[in-house]
Order: sequence, then structure tokens, then C-alpha cells
Amino acid sequence: MLAPGDIRNCASDSDHSTGSLIRKSSKMIKGKLKRSSQQQECGLLSNVFDVSLQDMMADSNHRSFSSQGELAGKENKEREIGEEMSSSAVEAEAPDLVCQLDNVQGMVDALSAVRWKRHQDAVVELSEHGVVLIVEDTGCLQAKVYLQRELFVRYDYHAEGRPRFGVSLGLFVDCLNSFSAPGRSSMIEIQYPGPDMQLLIKSVDSLDACIYAEIRTRIPDTISWDYNFEPAGSTPLTFTVKTPLLSSIKKMILHGWNVHFCFKILLGSSIQINLQPDPPCITFKGEGHGDLQIDFTYYVNTDLVIAFHCDCQVSYRYKYKFLRATTSNLPSSVIKDNRGSKLTMGRGGMLKVQHLVSVARSATSHPHIDSAGHQQPSRIAYIEFFVKSEVDE
Repeated sequence: MLAPGDIRNCASDSDHSTGSLIRKSSKMIKGKLKRSSQQQECGLLSNVFDVSLQDMMADSNHRSFSSQGELAGKENKEREIGEEMSSSAVEAEAPDLVCQLDNVQGMVDALSAVRWKRHQDAVVELSEHGVVLIVEDTGCLQAKVYLQRELFVRYDYHAEGRPRFGVSLGLFVDCLNSFSAPGRSSMIEIQYPGPDMQLLIKSVDSLDACIYAEIRTRIPDTISWDYNFEPAGSTPLTFTVKTPLLSSIKKMILHGWNVHFCFKILLGSSIQINLQPDPPCITFKGEGHGDLQIDFTYYVNTDLVIAFHCDCQVSYRYKYKFLRATTSNLPSSVIKDNRGSKLTMGRGGMLKVQHLVSVARSATSHPHIDSAGHQQPSRIAYIEFFVKSEVDE
């Protein structure tokens, strides 16, 4: 049997062992809790790291995708800009007209024939058939120079319709003159429009040097009147005379009077032109302090009057200064060639004066000259003047 003391000792021993067990188990629990908390913290950290890593990867992917999109956008923009530049370059390389002419002096002669004033504006009209230059004065005188496309050695036309532009005639002629050298035929290239709507001219026949010119153009003025030339009857009222004769007639009329009357006629006197069928005759008459009349009978002056067609008698008056403008600026080459000038009277007395100016090269062996020595029509510039008759008040 155990004594009470022994029981107490046993109880104390059991208590001591129980306490030690409790302390051990608490330590174990605490250790487990600590490890579990560490594991949870590690798990949370790993989760956070995984999430952060995923976010970073997603962000990097997003950035890579966005950068790729930006690069693609930049490439598309650059491609579009390049296409626009290439299209603009193509447009810039295709002007309305590029043509080449192998005889500058011929073109200068043709344009000089309609230059009756120092300061004179002209309207240039382009088409696939050629170039037309138009000038006029006070709605009573109009002149046109026709330069057919066959006259040019190269004629590249790309415009739609018939573009027009205004230019100073004196500046245009003087500029062309700078490309013309005495004793030789120069080749030039004419282009319209330039980058700033200029008329561009350059020499193309020399490898050592190049002459280049730009002429500023402007919006053309409206042509004030339409000549609307119509025949006066069933038979055209027309006669053809040697060009030097036509010029001489006006000089004879001018110098046939005294100085006082010459001054008066220059200020605006008139010349009367009469046509009669029987006998066929042409009469030029001027009136002032005295009368001066010059008659040309067709059958008597066949060496001067080349052709005559008239079925009724007509008579009209014209301002001397306008008639003078039709012949006063003809180049010496036209006078020397002694070509015919044709005059036609239309309805209401509208007078049409036509001249021919050679634009062929001066070389003796030219492909546009036939065996008989006559130039083909394609190498001729056609010049027309339209003069309104005076109306009786």
C-alpha cells in the first residue's frame, strides 16, 4: 500500500510529467503554428510573386504588343506618306504639255508678227492639236498665232480639256530671243506648268551648257469679243496679194500726204477698202486734207494680186492703226519669202487678214523640204488678224 506521502509524490510526479508533456505539446504546437505561418507567408509570397510575375509578363506582352502596333502604325504611315510622295512625284512628272522645237527663230518671227505694242498681254491655249496664242486691242482688233503640233519635233500632251494661261507677250518673245543664236538653229524644250504654274523653257541641244528660263503666268483675262467670222454671201469676198505689196500700200497711203495729215492719220483716221466684180478691182482710199486712192485691177496686176473672188460690190472703212498692225510687225523673213497674204471680208465688214510664217530650220537639207524646195504645211505657222469695220454714225 502506498502511503499518503507516496500518493502526493506520485501526484506531484504525474503533475510534473503532465506539465512537461503540456509544455512539450505547446512547444510542438507553437512550432507547428510557426512553421504553418511561415509556410503560409511563403505561400502568400509565392502567390504574390506569381501574380506579380504574371502581371509583369502580361505588362511586358502588352508593351511588346503596343510597341509592335506602334511600329506597324508607323510603318503604315510611312508607307502612306511614301505612296503620297510617289503619287505627287508622278503628278509632278506629268505636266500638261512638254514640247520641243528645233527652230526658235521661226517661233520668234511668228509671235513678233502680232506684237504691235510694247506692253501687250496674251492668252495661250493648249490642246492636243497644238498651241494657240491670242492677243487683242480695244475689242476692235484680234490676232491669233496657230502653232500646230506637227511643227514641234516632240509634243507630249497630258491635260484634259484646253487649259489657258495669261502671259506677257513682250516678255515671252524677248525670252525666246535669248535662246536664238545667229547663224544656227537652236532646239528648246517648253513645259507647262512648272511647280508654281510657271512657263518653263530650256535649251536641250548642248551638252556643255544649258539656258533655263521661267516665265510667270497668270489667270487669263476673258476674251472681250468673239470674232464669229461669217461669209458675207454665197461667194467669199476675198483677194490674195503679195505680202510686201500689202505693207507697201499702207506706206504709200501714209507718205502720200503732208506731215500734218500723216500725224492726223496716225491718231485714228480711216482707210476705205472697195471691192467690185466688174471690172475686178481692189481700191484703197484715204481721205483728209486731200484724197489718195490706189487701184489694183486684177487682170492688169496679176503679178501682185494672186487671186480675186467677188460677186458683188462692197465698201468698208477701217481704222488705219488697226490695218497697220496687221502688217507692220511682219518679220523680214516673211517679206523676203514673198508669200501671199489673204484678205477676206465677212458679214458686217469683218476683215480677216491671214499670213504664213515659216518655222522650218534654215538648213538646206531639211527633211521637211521636198524636192521642189517647198516646205510642207506642217512647218508653217498660221497667223490671223480680225479687224472690225467702222460703223457709220
